[in-house]
Amino acid sequence: MKIIVDADATPKKVLETCRQLAKPPVTLITVASFNHRIESEQHVVVGDAPQETDLQIVNLAARGDIVVTQDWGLAAMVLGRGAAAISPSGHIFREETIDFLLEERELKAKFRRSGGKTKGPAKRTAKDDRKFRKSLSLLLCQETGNGGQ
Repeated sequence: MKIIVDADATPKKVLETCRQLAKPPVTLITVASFNHRIESEQHVVVGDAPQETDLQIVNLAARGDIVVTQDWGLAAMVLGRGAAAISPSGHIFREETIDFLLEERELKAKFRRSGGKTKGPAKRTAKDDRKFRKSLSLLLCQETGNGGQ
């Protein structure tokens, strides 16, 4: 079982939580373009072409793995491979709701293309860190039976 982190835009606290919870038999793999400096035992460096990181993560992901990403499209692809997906804010992506999120993303993109402005993400808080830890622990518990501890 692997925790695969989309490290191009993952907050440092999230990466640290992943390191803390990834205990054998769970392996932590980070993936990022060469533009990012990531300190990780198992780090995969990819080029900076659009979607290159996402494609590498999809190729690495398998049933029972957990992918950490804020990219809804990537979350949908790894769910399709049988992996779990979680956002850095602790939101666990579900097959039942991913279509709605993708539709919402498309509507917002269309709105922005027509000149509209949408709100960016809120500043990260300690509450986000706690929610992420709790959600990742829950996923690890479901997959390994020990919560990664």
